[in-house]
Amino acid sequence: MAKENDQLIETVDENGNVITFELYDIVEVEEQEYALLLPTDSQAGEEDELVLMRLTKDGEDYLFETIDDDAEFNRVAEYVENLADEVDDEE
Repeated sequence: MAKENDQLIETVDENGNVITFELYDIVEVEEQEYALLLPTDSQAGEEDELVLMRLTKDGEDYLFETIDDDAEFNRVAEYVENLADEVDDEE
């Protein structure tokens, strides 16, 4: 479970560590929404990697879930890569 505060999202990993992400974007793939998140605690000089999480609605709140299915993850990652390629082509 995660909470959203403006553009910052806090999640708890499998070891109980709180990780803070910045919400980069939300995309929809096959009628499912996914969040693109950037870690805020990266080391200086490290390149930030986007983290993909599935969004589900729980009443008024959004839940951020890991994508355990490899095929689903690959579909979303490919969609995001194609978006990035389109942006690069426009510049």
